Amino acid sequence: MRDHSLSTGKKIILGIVGLILAITLVVVGLGAKVYFDVRGSADQTYESVKRKNPAKREQAVDLEEQDSFSVLLLGIDTGDLGRTEQGRSDTMMVATVKPKDKKTTIVSIARDTYVPIVGHGTDDKINHAYAFGGAAMSMDTVESYLDIPIDHYVAINMKGLKELVDAVGGVEVSNSGEFTQSGYTFKHGLNTLDGDRALAFSRMRKEDPRGDYGRQERQRAIVVGVVKKLLSMDGITKYQEVLEAMESNVTTDMHFADMKKIALNYRDAFTNVKTEQMQGEGFMQDNISYQRVSEDELKRVQDILKGELDL
Repeated sequence: MRDHSLSTGKKIILGIVGLILAITLVVVGLGAKVYFDVRGSADQTYESVKRKNPAKREQAVDLEEQDSFSVLLLGIDTGDLGRTEQGRSDTMMVATVKPKDKKTTIVSIARDTYVPIVGHGTDDKINHAYAFGGAAMSMDTVESYLDIPIDHYVAINMKGLKELVDAVGGVEVSNSGEFTQSGYTFKHGLNTLDGDRALAFSRMRKEDPRGDYGRQERQRAIVVGVVKKLLSMDGITKYQEVLEAMESNVTTDMHFADMKKIALNYRDAFTNVKTEQMQGEGFMQDNISYQRVSEDELKRVQDILKGELDL
């Protein structure tokens, strides 16, 4: 049996990086070469989805009018150690982008959350939706569970974390308690991480009193760290390395034309990133461990996201 505590760190969702990568590079206006490089990379990441259920929105998001929108961020456990199968989304986050308030909100969903899998006819761990039906089934399942429209998705495979962190020249994160993992010691307070250290920082779970929730908090910290670096000139000057990491590790249903519109109208929303964690309680069923989210907690998260989407 695989040791998920050792591998999940490599599956961290840096999907929001894929979303704002081209946006940032276009906005700073580094010239025609950069523009065409970005467009080429964005075209390589495009992968459409065929959803069985109609979206919850009655009208499509109007990026020209700066409508709020949502993105499902998926970290897929393939792309490393010789794995080429469909995989599962071992990390899931929902990001809402609200330009009116200049804010992006990222909500983490525990991978073992017990939910109805839309289109599969079973209740199971939410991360199994990707294994059963790819991004489309994941979007349908999360949309139904959270009762909000999921407008887009961004997925990244296991290799993406290290390559993207290295591509932006490392990230800075805050650590709540000193620990050692994979031969690296992480002190209390601010830590600067390269790609290898970022993987190790995200792996630790067993020593954390919060278990998987503590690990998810560290995952979000790395996501925010990469976002901040991309929005700085330090990240932009390394744009070719960033593009190479994105091309081989990221897929999304957003066209480059949409990214350009977001670049013009949404940039300020990415400078203020707030994070939330949906909390559940563990239970066993048929000798399998799951997380059950209470109705009150589910409503709390739904209300936050609906507010961010002006629903």
